[in-house]
Amino acid sequence: MLYWSLVFLLVAVIAGIFGFFGIASAAAGVAKVLFIIFLILFVVTLLIGRRTKV
Repeated sequence: MLYWSLVFLLVAVIAGIFGFFGIASAAAGVAKVLFIIFLILFVVTLLIGRRTKV
């Protein structure tokens, strides 16, 4: 039980460091851009797949 407490403490400290230095907001911005890119690629692939079957 003490081991897991120390693991969660370490994770919380690392997350706090990332939050204080703004890395978390940069990572969120990158994640949004990648989400939009892959969503567009999914829709394009879906449309191309429907055309070849007809």
